Amino acid sequence: MAAGGLASFALGAQESHPEVSFRAPLIALVHARLVDSSSPAAREDQTLLIRDGKIAALGPFGKVSVPQDARTVDLTGKTVIPGLVMVHEHLFYAVSAGAGSFHTNEMDYSFPRLYLACGLTSIRTGGSIEPYADMEIKRRIDAGEMPGPKMHLTAPYIEGSPTPFAQLHAVGGPEDAVKLVNYWADQGFTSFKLYVHLRRDVAAAAIAAAHQRGLQVTGHIGVMTYREAAELGIDNLEHGFFASTDFVRGKKENELPVPAVAQASLDELKVDSPEANELIQLLVSRHVALTSTLTVIEGFVAGRPILAARVLESMSEPAREKYLTFWARANEHNASMVPRFRKLMALEKKFFDAGGLLVAGTDPTGWGNAVAGHGSLREVELLAEAGLTPAQAIQVATTNGAKLLGIDREVGSLEAGKAADLVVLAGNPLQSIGDIRKVETVFKDGVGYDSGRLLDSVRGCVGIN
Repeated sequence: MAAGGLASFALGAQESHPEVSFRAPLIALVHARLVDSSSPAAREDQTLLIRDGKIAALGPFGKVSVPQDARTVDLTGKTVIPGLVMVHEHLFYAVSAGAGSFHTNEMDYSFPRLYLACGLTSIRTGGSIEPYADMEIKRRIDAGEMPGPKMHLTAPYIEGSPTPFAQLHAVGGPEDAVKLVNYWADQGFTSFKLYVHLRRDVAAAAIAAAHQRGLQVTGHIGVMTYREAAELGIDNLEHGFFASTDFVRGKKENELPVPAVAQASLDELKVDSPEANELIQLLVSRHVALTSTLTVIEGFVAGRPILAARVLESMSEPAREKYLTFWARANEHNASMVPRFRKLMALEKKFFDAGGLLVAGTDPTGWGNAVAGHGSLREVELLAEAGLTPAQAIQVATTNGAKLLGIDREVGSLEAGKAADLVVLAGNPLQSIGDIRKVETVFKDGVGYDSGRLLDSVRGCVGIN
């Protein structure tokens, strides 16, 4: 089938979805407030013209000509932001934990819908448990057979031994890591993730193999320090500074510190200390991006708000009960996490202010507190709580993610010629960052999806499918 025929098939399939609210060759969004990183302030009373899936024109109302055959949508009082581009996402969800072991279920139905419903039009998975399922979900979304975001796939974790996940394979050495990289690169995966127990020599081999293929490497590490990973050429580090073992006194090479010792080292660290400054400057100078995942970390902190009703409604009954139990336990026992959480926020802001590429992710794992889509929007709110302006928080979750993935010429800002990946909000997030949750319509390649209908379609699903 010719490329044009494939595009027509995909659009036709999308049109058949009941969640699609807008689909037309020409759509004019009028009287809109536009917010993105291309302008320091909101652009008020704007017209944005979508033609054949791309932004054809935008500018002040009355100065952009609206053709008579355009489907016109009045957005008075509403805000349009770029589709979110978030880079630590999963298609799995933790369903059980105990005796040092974790198990996850693939959320092949609910998570793609939740991501799209909450405005994520492009995501990078942050490590795969069921890689062939991830590949098939991406294929179905690309073909228009199911709703979901554009997906950039990270291969199965490159992990050492031991691993708490029975679903992970521990690589045996550098040669095994190279074989793994080349195999999954051949399958179409575009990035790789180093995990906690991986030794430095194995990491070096994996990074070199990935870079030889022109692919990126990120990491949630522990045996390696951030400095060691940066010196090896890693592209990205996950969870802000939460996983850093750089400040553990007496840490030995290829040794994983006891978690309590690693966290105590962060508690003792001063945000403005020479040690913190030196590490941040190293990461910035080596162009290592840092992924903020404050949403999942918040679940371990006492005194944080309970999940909103619409998030709880998305969960299956067992998942909801597990969440409520752990939330109560965190509030009772995790007071020590309160100052630690604030420090992690401060370090991320310091990295951002130093010119580092701060990006955002949801990491819908933990013990169930971070749910795809909903947790993604919470991440934007937490970036603002960390001290970024609302505009900067939106930038981190849109433009910066696109830059990391190398797709910023196509998405991540509101500019003529880019894909019409947009989010319509019933409010103004620059005045109240909580309005980021008021998603009404999500446009992906010019096709508008009704957020409410997508959310309704996954009630009670999270934890099951």
